[in-house]
Amino acid sequence: MEALEHDSFTDRKYKVFTTILFWTALVVLCSLYMTIPLLPVFEAEFAVTSNQAAWVGSIFSLFFALGCLFFGIVSEKYGLKRVMIFGLFFISMMAILVGTANSFQQLLLYRALQGLVCATFSPVALTYVGTVFPIRHRVGTIGMLSLGFLMAGIIGQLISSYFEPIWGWRAVFYLLGGIYGLTTVLMMFLPREETVNDNSIIMVLKKMILPFQNKLIVLIYMIAITILLSFVGMYTALGNYLAEGFGFSAQQIFLVRAIGIIGIAFSPLAGLFIYKFGISRVLNAGLIVSTVGLFSMGMSGSLGLTIFMSVVFVAGIATVVPTLIAFVGQLGGSNKGVVTSIYVFILFVGASLGPVLATFILQVTDSRWSFFILGVLLTASLLLSMLIGKLKTKTQKEQVA
Repeated sequence: MEALEHDSFTDRKYKVFTTILFWTALVVLCSLYMTIPLLPVFEAEFAVTSNQAAWVGSIFSLFFALGCLFFGIVSEKYGLKRVMIFGLFFISMMAILVGTANSFQQLLLYRALQGLVCATFSPVALTYVGTVFPIRHRVGTIGMLSLGFLMAGIIGQLISSYFEPIWGWRAVFYLLGGIYGLTTVLMMFLPREETVNDNSIIMVLKKMILPFQNKLIVLIYMIAITILLSFVGMYTALGNYLAEGFGFSAQQIFLVRAIGIIGIAFSPLAGLFIYKFGISRVLNAGLIVSTVGLFSMGMSGSLGLTIFMSVVFVAGIATVVPTLIAFVGQLGGSNKGVVTSIYVFILFVGASLGPVLATFILQVTDSRWSFFILGVLLTASLLLSMLIGKLKTKTQKEQVA
């Protein structure tokens, strides 16, 4: 897909476009995280076990991940803005449909479909920014998209935590359906990409193997699967830890989740960090910070320190996510659309495993061990990140020679 930039737009208009994309990223991904506080509600409503209830979040993430591959391919052929707008319309319809579920089987089915259609935004939006936005605006806009994706991890939980006790869980989905309808209208104000694309669907499918021929991209994908897995898993375990260990009410857990927004504020700064210190160093630093946060949560018996280190963990993840996106875009070159789609697919496979893994660990042992095990996974990612730095340096030396 060849980009023809809209140089006629002013910087002010690009800021408006960035704001629209940020808002859309925030509200779309809220659907993923909003069920974390609702798991006990689903257990009681449908008389299921905690393991079964965890699949309400995981099945969304799994189908979201599959959708990222499908819609990444479709958008390459039929247009980025078109796929995002039609997708948002169906996202609105599916949110309302989830609220009508009368059985647990229906709830899982509707959540799977909701996850599938939500994939019309995330991978497509990242490719859209690289296609439509001038270079001087791309890093900042990708940072804002990443901020929206990560803030959704907190805001989605806050929305369901706040409104479910007042209106019930069904009304939370109806509310989001209305928000998605209004967001569809906002998306129409974005410029349409001007592209030259003669690729067939078959040609796009053939490109899917290209990222796996690059060792650096494969290593990034291996890191990606642990990022949202640890993020979703940490918040699943944290809610349980606060309730059982300290007798926190739903309202108090709500406030602890809200504090996590402080850590997410680091996401837009990732571009500045990369510019000053280099992409490999920033990736390593983000993984170190998040790993230290998890291990500290596991070792601490102090409520205050646990909450503080949860914010530290989120700050590390908030730095890692946009850094990985920038890394993928840098290595993807002319195939960045396909490379990004596969990256988002792998990222959300991890998210689908997060609540299932955390719930399983909680049944076997206590919450603090959940933090330790997630910390071990991120430690493995840190080692892979260091390997990426060495391979990148070696490649650069060989090119110079």
